[in-house]
Amino acid sequence: MIRTRFAPSPTGFLHVGGLRTALFNYLLARKEGGKLVLRIEDTDQKRRVDEAVQQIIDMLHWAGIDYDEGPGKEDKYGPYIQSERLELYKQHAQQLIEAGHAYYCFCSSERIERVRQEQIANKQHPGYDRACRNISPDDARENIESGDTYVVRMKLPLEGERVFTDLVRGVVRIPYNVLDDQVIIKSDGYPTYHLAVVVDDHHMHVSHIIRGEEWLSSTPKHFLLYEYFGWEPPQMAHLPLLLNPDRSKLSKRSGHVAVEDYKAMGILPEALVNFVALLGWNPGDDRELFTIEELVEEFSIEKVNKAGAVFDIEKLKWMNSEYIKKCPVGRLTDLVKPYLQDAGYDISDSNKLEKVVEIIRTRITTLPEAAEQAQFAYQSEIAPEDDEAKELVSMESSKKLFSVLHERLTENAIVNGDEFKAKVQEIGKELALKGKLLFMPIRVALTGRAKGPDLPHLVDILGVDEVMKRIAKWKE
Repeated sequence: MIRTRFAPSPTGFLHVGGLRTALFNYLLARKEGGKLVLRIEDTDQKRRVDEAVQQIIDMLHWAGIDYDEGPGKEDKYGPYIQSERLELYKQHAQQLIEAGHAYYCFCSSERIERVRQEQIANKQHPGYDRACRNISPDDARENIESGDTYVVRMKLPLEGERVFTDLVRGVVRIPYNVLDDQVIIKSDGYPTYHLAVVVDDHHMHVSHIIRGEEWLSSTPKHFLLYEYFGWEPPQMAHLPLLLNPDRSKLSKRSGHVAVEDYKAMGILPEALVNFVALLGWNPGDDRELFTIEELVEEFSIEKVNKAGAVFDIEKLKWMNSEYIKKCPVGRLTDLVKPYLQDAGYDISDSNKLEKVVEIIRTRITTLPEAAEQAQFAYQSEIAPEDDEAKELVSMESSKKLFSVLHERLTENAIVNGDEFKAKVQEIGKELALKGKLLFMPIRVALTGRAKGPDLPHLVDILGVDEVMKRIAKWKE
């Protein structure tokens, strides 16, 4: 059975790049009838943020990415939080030491930095100089018994290269001489990512690893650890970087990069999932809108690109507008309610509220925009929004139109929007007005905008009395 995993570090928010990694692992698992594991990699205790674990889980749930095993869904391969698995890592580190594949290092951070600066000054590749690599076991034991601080480093070959096949990039070659003897157990007793990830992926029976390109250069160390332990390595796939439109790397300095930021912006989860799925992957044709079920059906690692993927916020907004148009009106109403309430609108009339949402849904790209688009329905003081709108209601022909319309509405009561439109058309023939000069001035009087919903919808929402009140304001 295929088993994939998403293994974030709880150091803060869930990055959109992390969401893409989780999504691709989810899609592969679902496509092949396998399982997705969520594992929390919290071995960097200094950067751990306590609430981050729940935030990651919440954002995955919001996005519709349901994992099969992990925190809250314990199974036989748990626990799924690395800080609860420390003894397992210590055992494996000791196994490497005894086999001669790892060693104790007693170098201070100050010495390592000094050596690094000397290497840079001499235009050498900066890295650990392996000063402790050949310390005898007896000397190492004596240093430890004396209370010396130490880390454990794995031994890398001093020459040659690691050749491996990546499911996205094909054959990859990385020489060992550009790599350090990696620390695998830190001075605080916690493992580094490199040891923990290999041990956990093996013991959790992970068959496929899909992760970001930033881990590609570390992959030789991981393959080497699999070799040292005598384990079969999983298949690897490294996703392309996410880029800004200027081709720089998408990072915290780029602005909004957290999933929760896009949720707060009023992006629907299905729109964000659809958008990130197309960052580095495509179905092989021009389609752009996919449900998550369709993504599962279409997904394959072979269709993932090597080139960096540009994160185009305008395309995301367009995609979101398409999902808003298709969203069931009841659900969309619930989603925009908080924004309407924050604007101070009285939305107690649920029937009116749904009518408003139905007609504004084609005019919003994000949920917060609903407050501005719904303004006409909940604020009686409506002013023209721009110069075009001001001109439309100020023309002599418009004033005549408003005067006659108000008079006719006073004389002959109407009961719905269709009757109102018929009355407007009747008056238009009398005054020789049509098109822009007939309907737009009335729309401005009712909404403040020259373009917007059809008049029958406006009348049905506002009611005849409110329509007459707004028309009266402009008839003189």
